[in-house]
Amino acid sequence: MGVITSANVATAIVKLVAADALPALMGNLVMGNLVNRDYEATLARAGDTVNVPIPPTGVVANNIAEGGTVTLQNPDIGNAQIVLNTHVEASFQIPDVTKVLAVPDLLKLYMQPAVVAIAERIESDLLGLYPNFTTNTPVGTAGTPPTEEVIDAAETALFQAMVPPSAAKYLVVDPNAYSALRQISRFSEFNTAGEAGLRALIDGAVGKMKDFYIFRSQFVQYTGSSPVTTHNLAFARDAMGLVIRRLPQPLPGTGAIAEYAELGNFGMRVTMSYQPNTLAQQFTVDVLYGVGMLRNSFAVQVNS
Repeated sequence: MGVITSANVATAIVKLVAADALPALMGNLVMGNLVNRDYEATLARAGDTVNVPIPPTGVVANNIAEGGTVTLQNPDIGNAQIVLNTHVEASFQIPDVTKVLAVPDLLKLYMQPAVVAIAERIESDLLGLYPNFTTNTPVGTAGTPPTEEVIDAAETALFQAMVPPSAAKYLVVDPNAYSALRQISRFSEFNTAGEAGLRALIDGAVGKMKDFYIFRSQFVQYTGSSPVTTHNLAFARDAMGLVIRRLPQPLPGTGAIAEYAELGNFGMRVTMSYQPNTLAQQFTVDVLYGVGMLRNSFAVQVNS
């Protein structure tokens, strides 16, 4: 039987925080759960560049006659460079950290605002990529709620851009656009849309429309005035990437203990240290990441 020491208790507390931090973060992400996530448990520093491979294009099927030979092709694997240029942190203090072990809900009370703050920053950065998608002509009109025709035009644009029919397609809109979509009569009534219409009417969930899984976010970008342009975004997973890398452990003997929380191509570091000025334990949840466009043609702006 192992001996319980203060060091063991401190490590257990950090592990407890790390175990609860990541599921809470994933639950608050919209865009972060939809895009291509690239994560490796390798140490990195802010400013490092990560090369994200992209499947090659231009491969053609050749007709081979009887007795003929194959036609060799040399497709180039695409490459998107994403810089790890964002190191975000959220810190909080717990005066009596031993209560965390006895009352787990107390930990969630402290940690939730920190985790939500990180999720909001990632959401905002991903939705801020909208100006990069220029291959497809934007659909919709500024200051005008999206209509069925606009959503149809967005799906058609992605199909014409050779997005594979089997690839899941997403539409992330602001709250006003989402409200307008769930009021389209053909998709919000049981007699025209069946169970999906009933869910839109009673539960308030649009679900799927025109082959798009539809989500709403408070961090869709706005520009201009009179009218304001809302830059909703329709895309497939490989349109953009979120790259995350591990941050190093603190130096031994500095009074800080860190653990990694990693799940589903996502990772963060949780560090606990003592603050003598406040006589409290400080917890810092931080993430090193970068976002970038992978395939220009795999997204289209849906303005409203």
